[in-house]
Amino acid sequence: QVQLVESGGGLVQPGGSLRLSCAASGSTSNNYGMGWFRQAPGKEREFVAAIRWSDRGTFYKDYVRGRFAISSGNAKNTVNLQIDTLKSEDTAVYYCAIRTISGVSQIRAVSAYAYWGQGTQVTVSS
Repeated sequence: QVQLVESGGGLVQPGGSLRLSCAASGSTSNNYGMGWFRQAPGKEREFVAAIRWSDRGTFYKDYVRGRFAISSGNAKNTVNLQIDTLKSEDTAVYYCAIRTISGVSQIRAVSAYAYWGQGTQVTVSS
């Protein structure tokens, strides 16, 4: 059974930084990469960043490019998200997930990720 656990969320002032971490346990035959998504109150879950295992390529939502950085260890079971210059609009629950459907067109799709963590709250407020 695959389990993912996120950590690192919290309350931070605008302009501050956070580093989110995600650790996965268990195994799945289909693991093409891992991603971070977020969901703000009253809004749909949206793609933030992802890493593709085949070439360690990284992908970002345009809005966060340059402020967010996804990274991972050598093993395909951990992924981090460095968030800099936080804005109030970044307030959300952040989820990590494992992508089980291949293809570059699937990297930003919520439906391509079968395994999800419980989420970690990020609140940006002064």
